[in-house]
Amino acid sequence: MRIDFHGITAGPEIFGDWAEEAEELGYDSIWMSETQHDPFVGLTAAALRTSRPAIRTGLAVVFARNPMTTAMLANDLQLVSGGRFALGIGSQLQTHITKRFNMPWSNPAPRMREYILALRAIWECFATDGRLRFRGEFYRHTLMSPFFNPGPNPYGPPPILLAGVGPMMTRVAGELADGFLAHIMTTRELLEGVTLPALRAAREAVGKSMDGFEIHVTPIVAVTDDERELHAAIRRAKESIAYYASIPSYAPVLELHGLGGLKDELYRLAGSGRAAEMPDAIDDSVLETFAIVGGSKEAAIKIYERFGGLATSVAFFQSIERSPEEIQPLHEALRRQVS
Repeated sequence: MRIDFHGITAGPEIFGDWAEEAEELGYDSIWMSETQHDPFVGLTAAALRTSRPAIRTGLAVVFARNPMTTAMLANDLQLVSGGRFALGIGSQLQTHITKRFNMPWSNPAPRMREYILALRAIWECFATDGRLRFRGEFYRHTLMSPFFNPGPNPYGPPPILLAGVGPMMTRVAGELADGFLAHIMTTRELLEGVTLPALRAAREAVGKSMDGFEIHVTPIVAVTDDERELHAAIRRAKESIAYYASIPSYAPVLELHGLGGLKDELYRLAGSGRAAEMPDAIDDSVLETFAIVGGSKEAAIKIYERFGGLATSVAFFQSIERSPEEIQPLHEALRRQVS
């Protein structure tokens, strides 16, 4: 299991420095999410300042972009990084796509399937200088003049890693992607009992195996070796759990763990304008189910017990970000576990 560094809200002006730190400290990959900043910008800085770690979006909101835009960005990052880039993508929630990005939304899993096929068709056009003739229900790309074609990428197209929660998007990941990005609320029970069987079945249906297929997890962590800081870290973890557990599309995750009543309570609080009270509904049992809590050594053991033998890589989700150097004790402790 590889150990990665994941930037959630860091801006590009500091992410290059953090990437250098992560490389020096031995992290295997450097990820950046699309939250407050464009991940392609931050990862370009990371790629130019490093030479060894993989460079990955985790995730880029592709329904906010058309396939041509994403294909060009990914192709350029593959060039800049010297073949170290992987395109981690996801759909985001409908309200964000329609109200924040003002982009169309419909049939997310079929749309994502077509989006990935369009990406691969565009990259094939770049590689072969052949005619671009992609016609689908949601996307059509039928023009590529020589002046706008960057030509073959010497490192080939980047791998595609798809995020999913529900069965339909998970099936698309198994059929078409090179890896799966698990949601931050993922547990061992969810991976073993639901996600991995669905991915395996989807790949078998199209004549593929799980060999080489990536499973990346990013658990919520409330980890510190300073007991004075632990209470605040736990509160932030509860806030993250409450937020995601209140989203209807994540309800099956709660129900799998017998937490349907919690789901109803969070819906009620959110609907009555009492969102500030939602973290108080997350008791210690729920916290331990969905987050990793404790000092570095204890947390490393918990992460390995939860994901060892299932995930191919792990990073740490922190709502208040710390630099690679600041979370190095957890990195070192987990490195000892996986070795």
